[in-house]
Amino acid sequence: MSTFVPTQSEQGDRGWHLIDANSRVLGRVATTAARLLQGKHKPRYTPFLDLGDHVVIVNAKQIRLTGRKESQKLYRHHSGFPGGLREDRAVTVRQQQPVRLLERAIKGMLPKTKLGNAMYRKLKVYAGPDHPHEAQKPSNYEVS
Repeated sequence: MSTFVPTQSEQGDRGWHLIDANSRVLGRVATTAARLLQGKHKPRYTPFLDLGDHVVIVNAKQIRLTGRKESQKLYRHHSGFPGGLREDRAVTVRQQQPVRLLERAIKGMLPKTKLGNAMYRKLKVYAGPDHPHEAQKPSNYEVS
């Protein structure tokens, strides 16, 4: 008996999920979205195939950070040149680009390969309640 591996035609349609991040904890929303993007919620999940669904997250501006992360959490980036380390606190990242908090958290939970990049491209995050994906009829997904 050999292991079942779904082919491209057996993968089926990709679903669309809508997550409302209003007053939700950042880590809970990020893990839920990463799980949906990878396809781990499906019975045919295969680690080396992209079987995941599209995820639309709205109200990213109202995401909640627990504890003192708002003032203590650091986001670092290095340009590659001497003295090129840049550090921003979560409060400034939220003011300048509120979508970036969720995007960085979810990207860190996906595989660090071409497959992970393909999964990340199916993520759409919006700061407000409006999104341009109504034609795809995304189903509401409740985060616990």
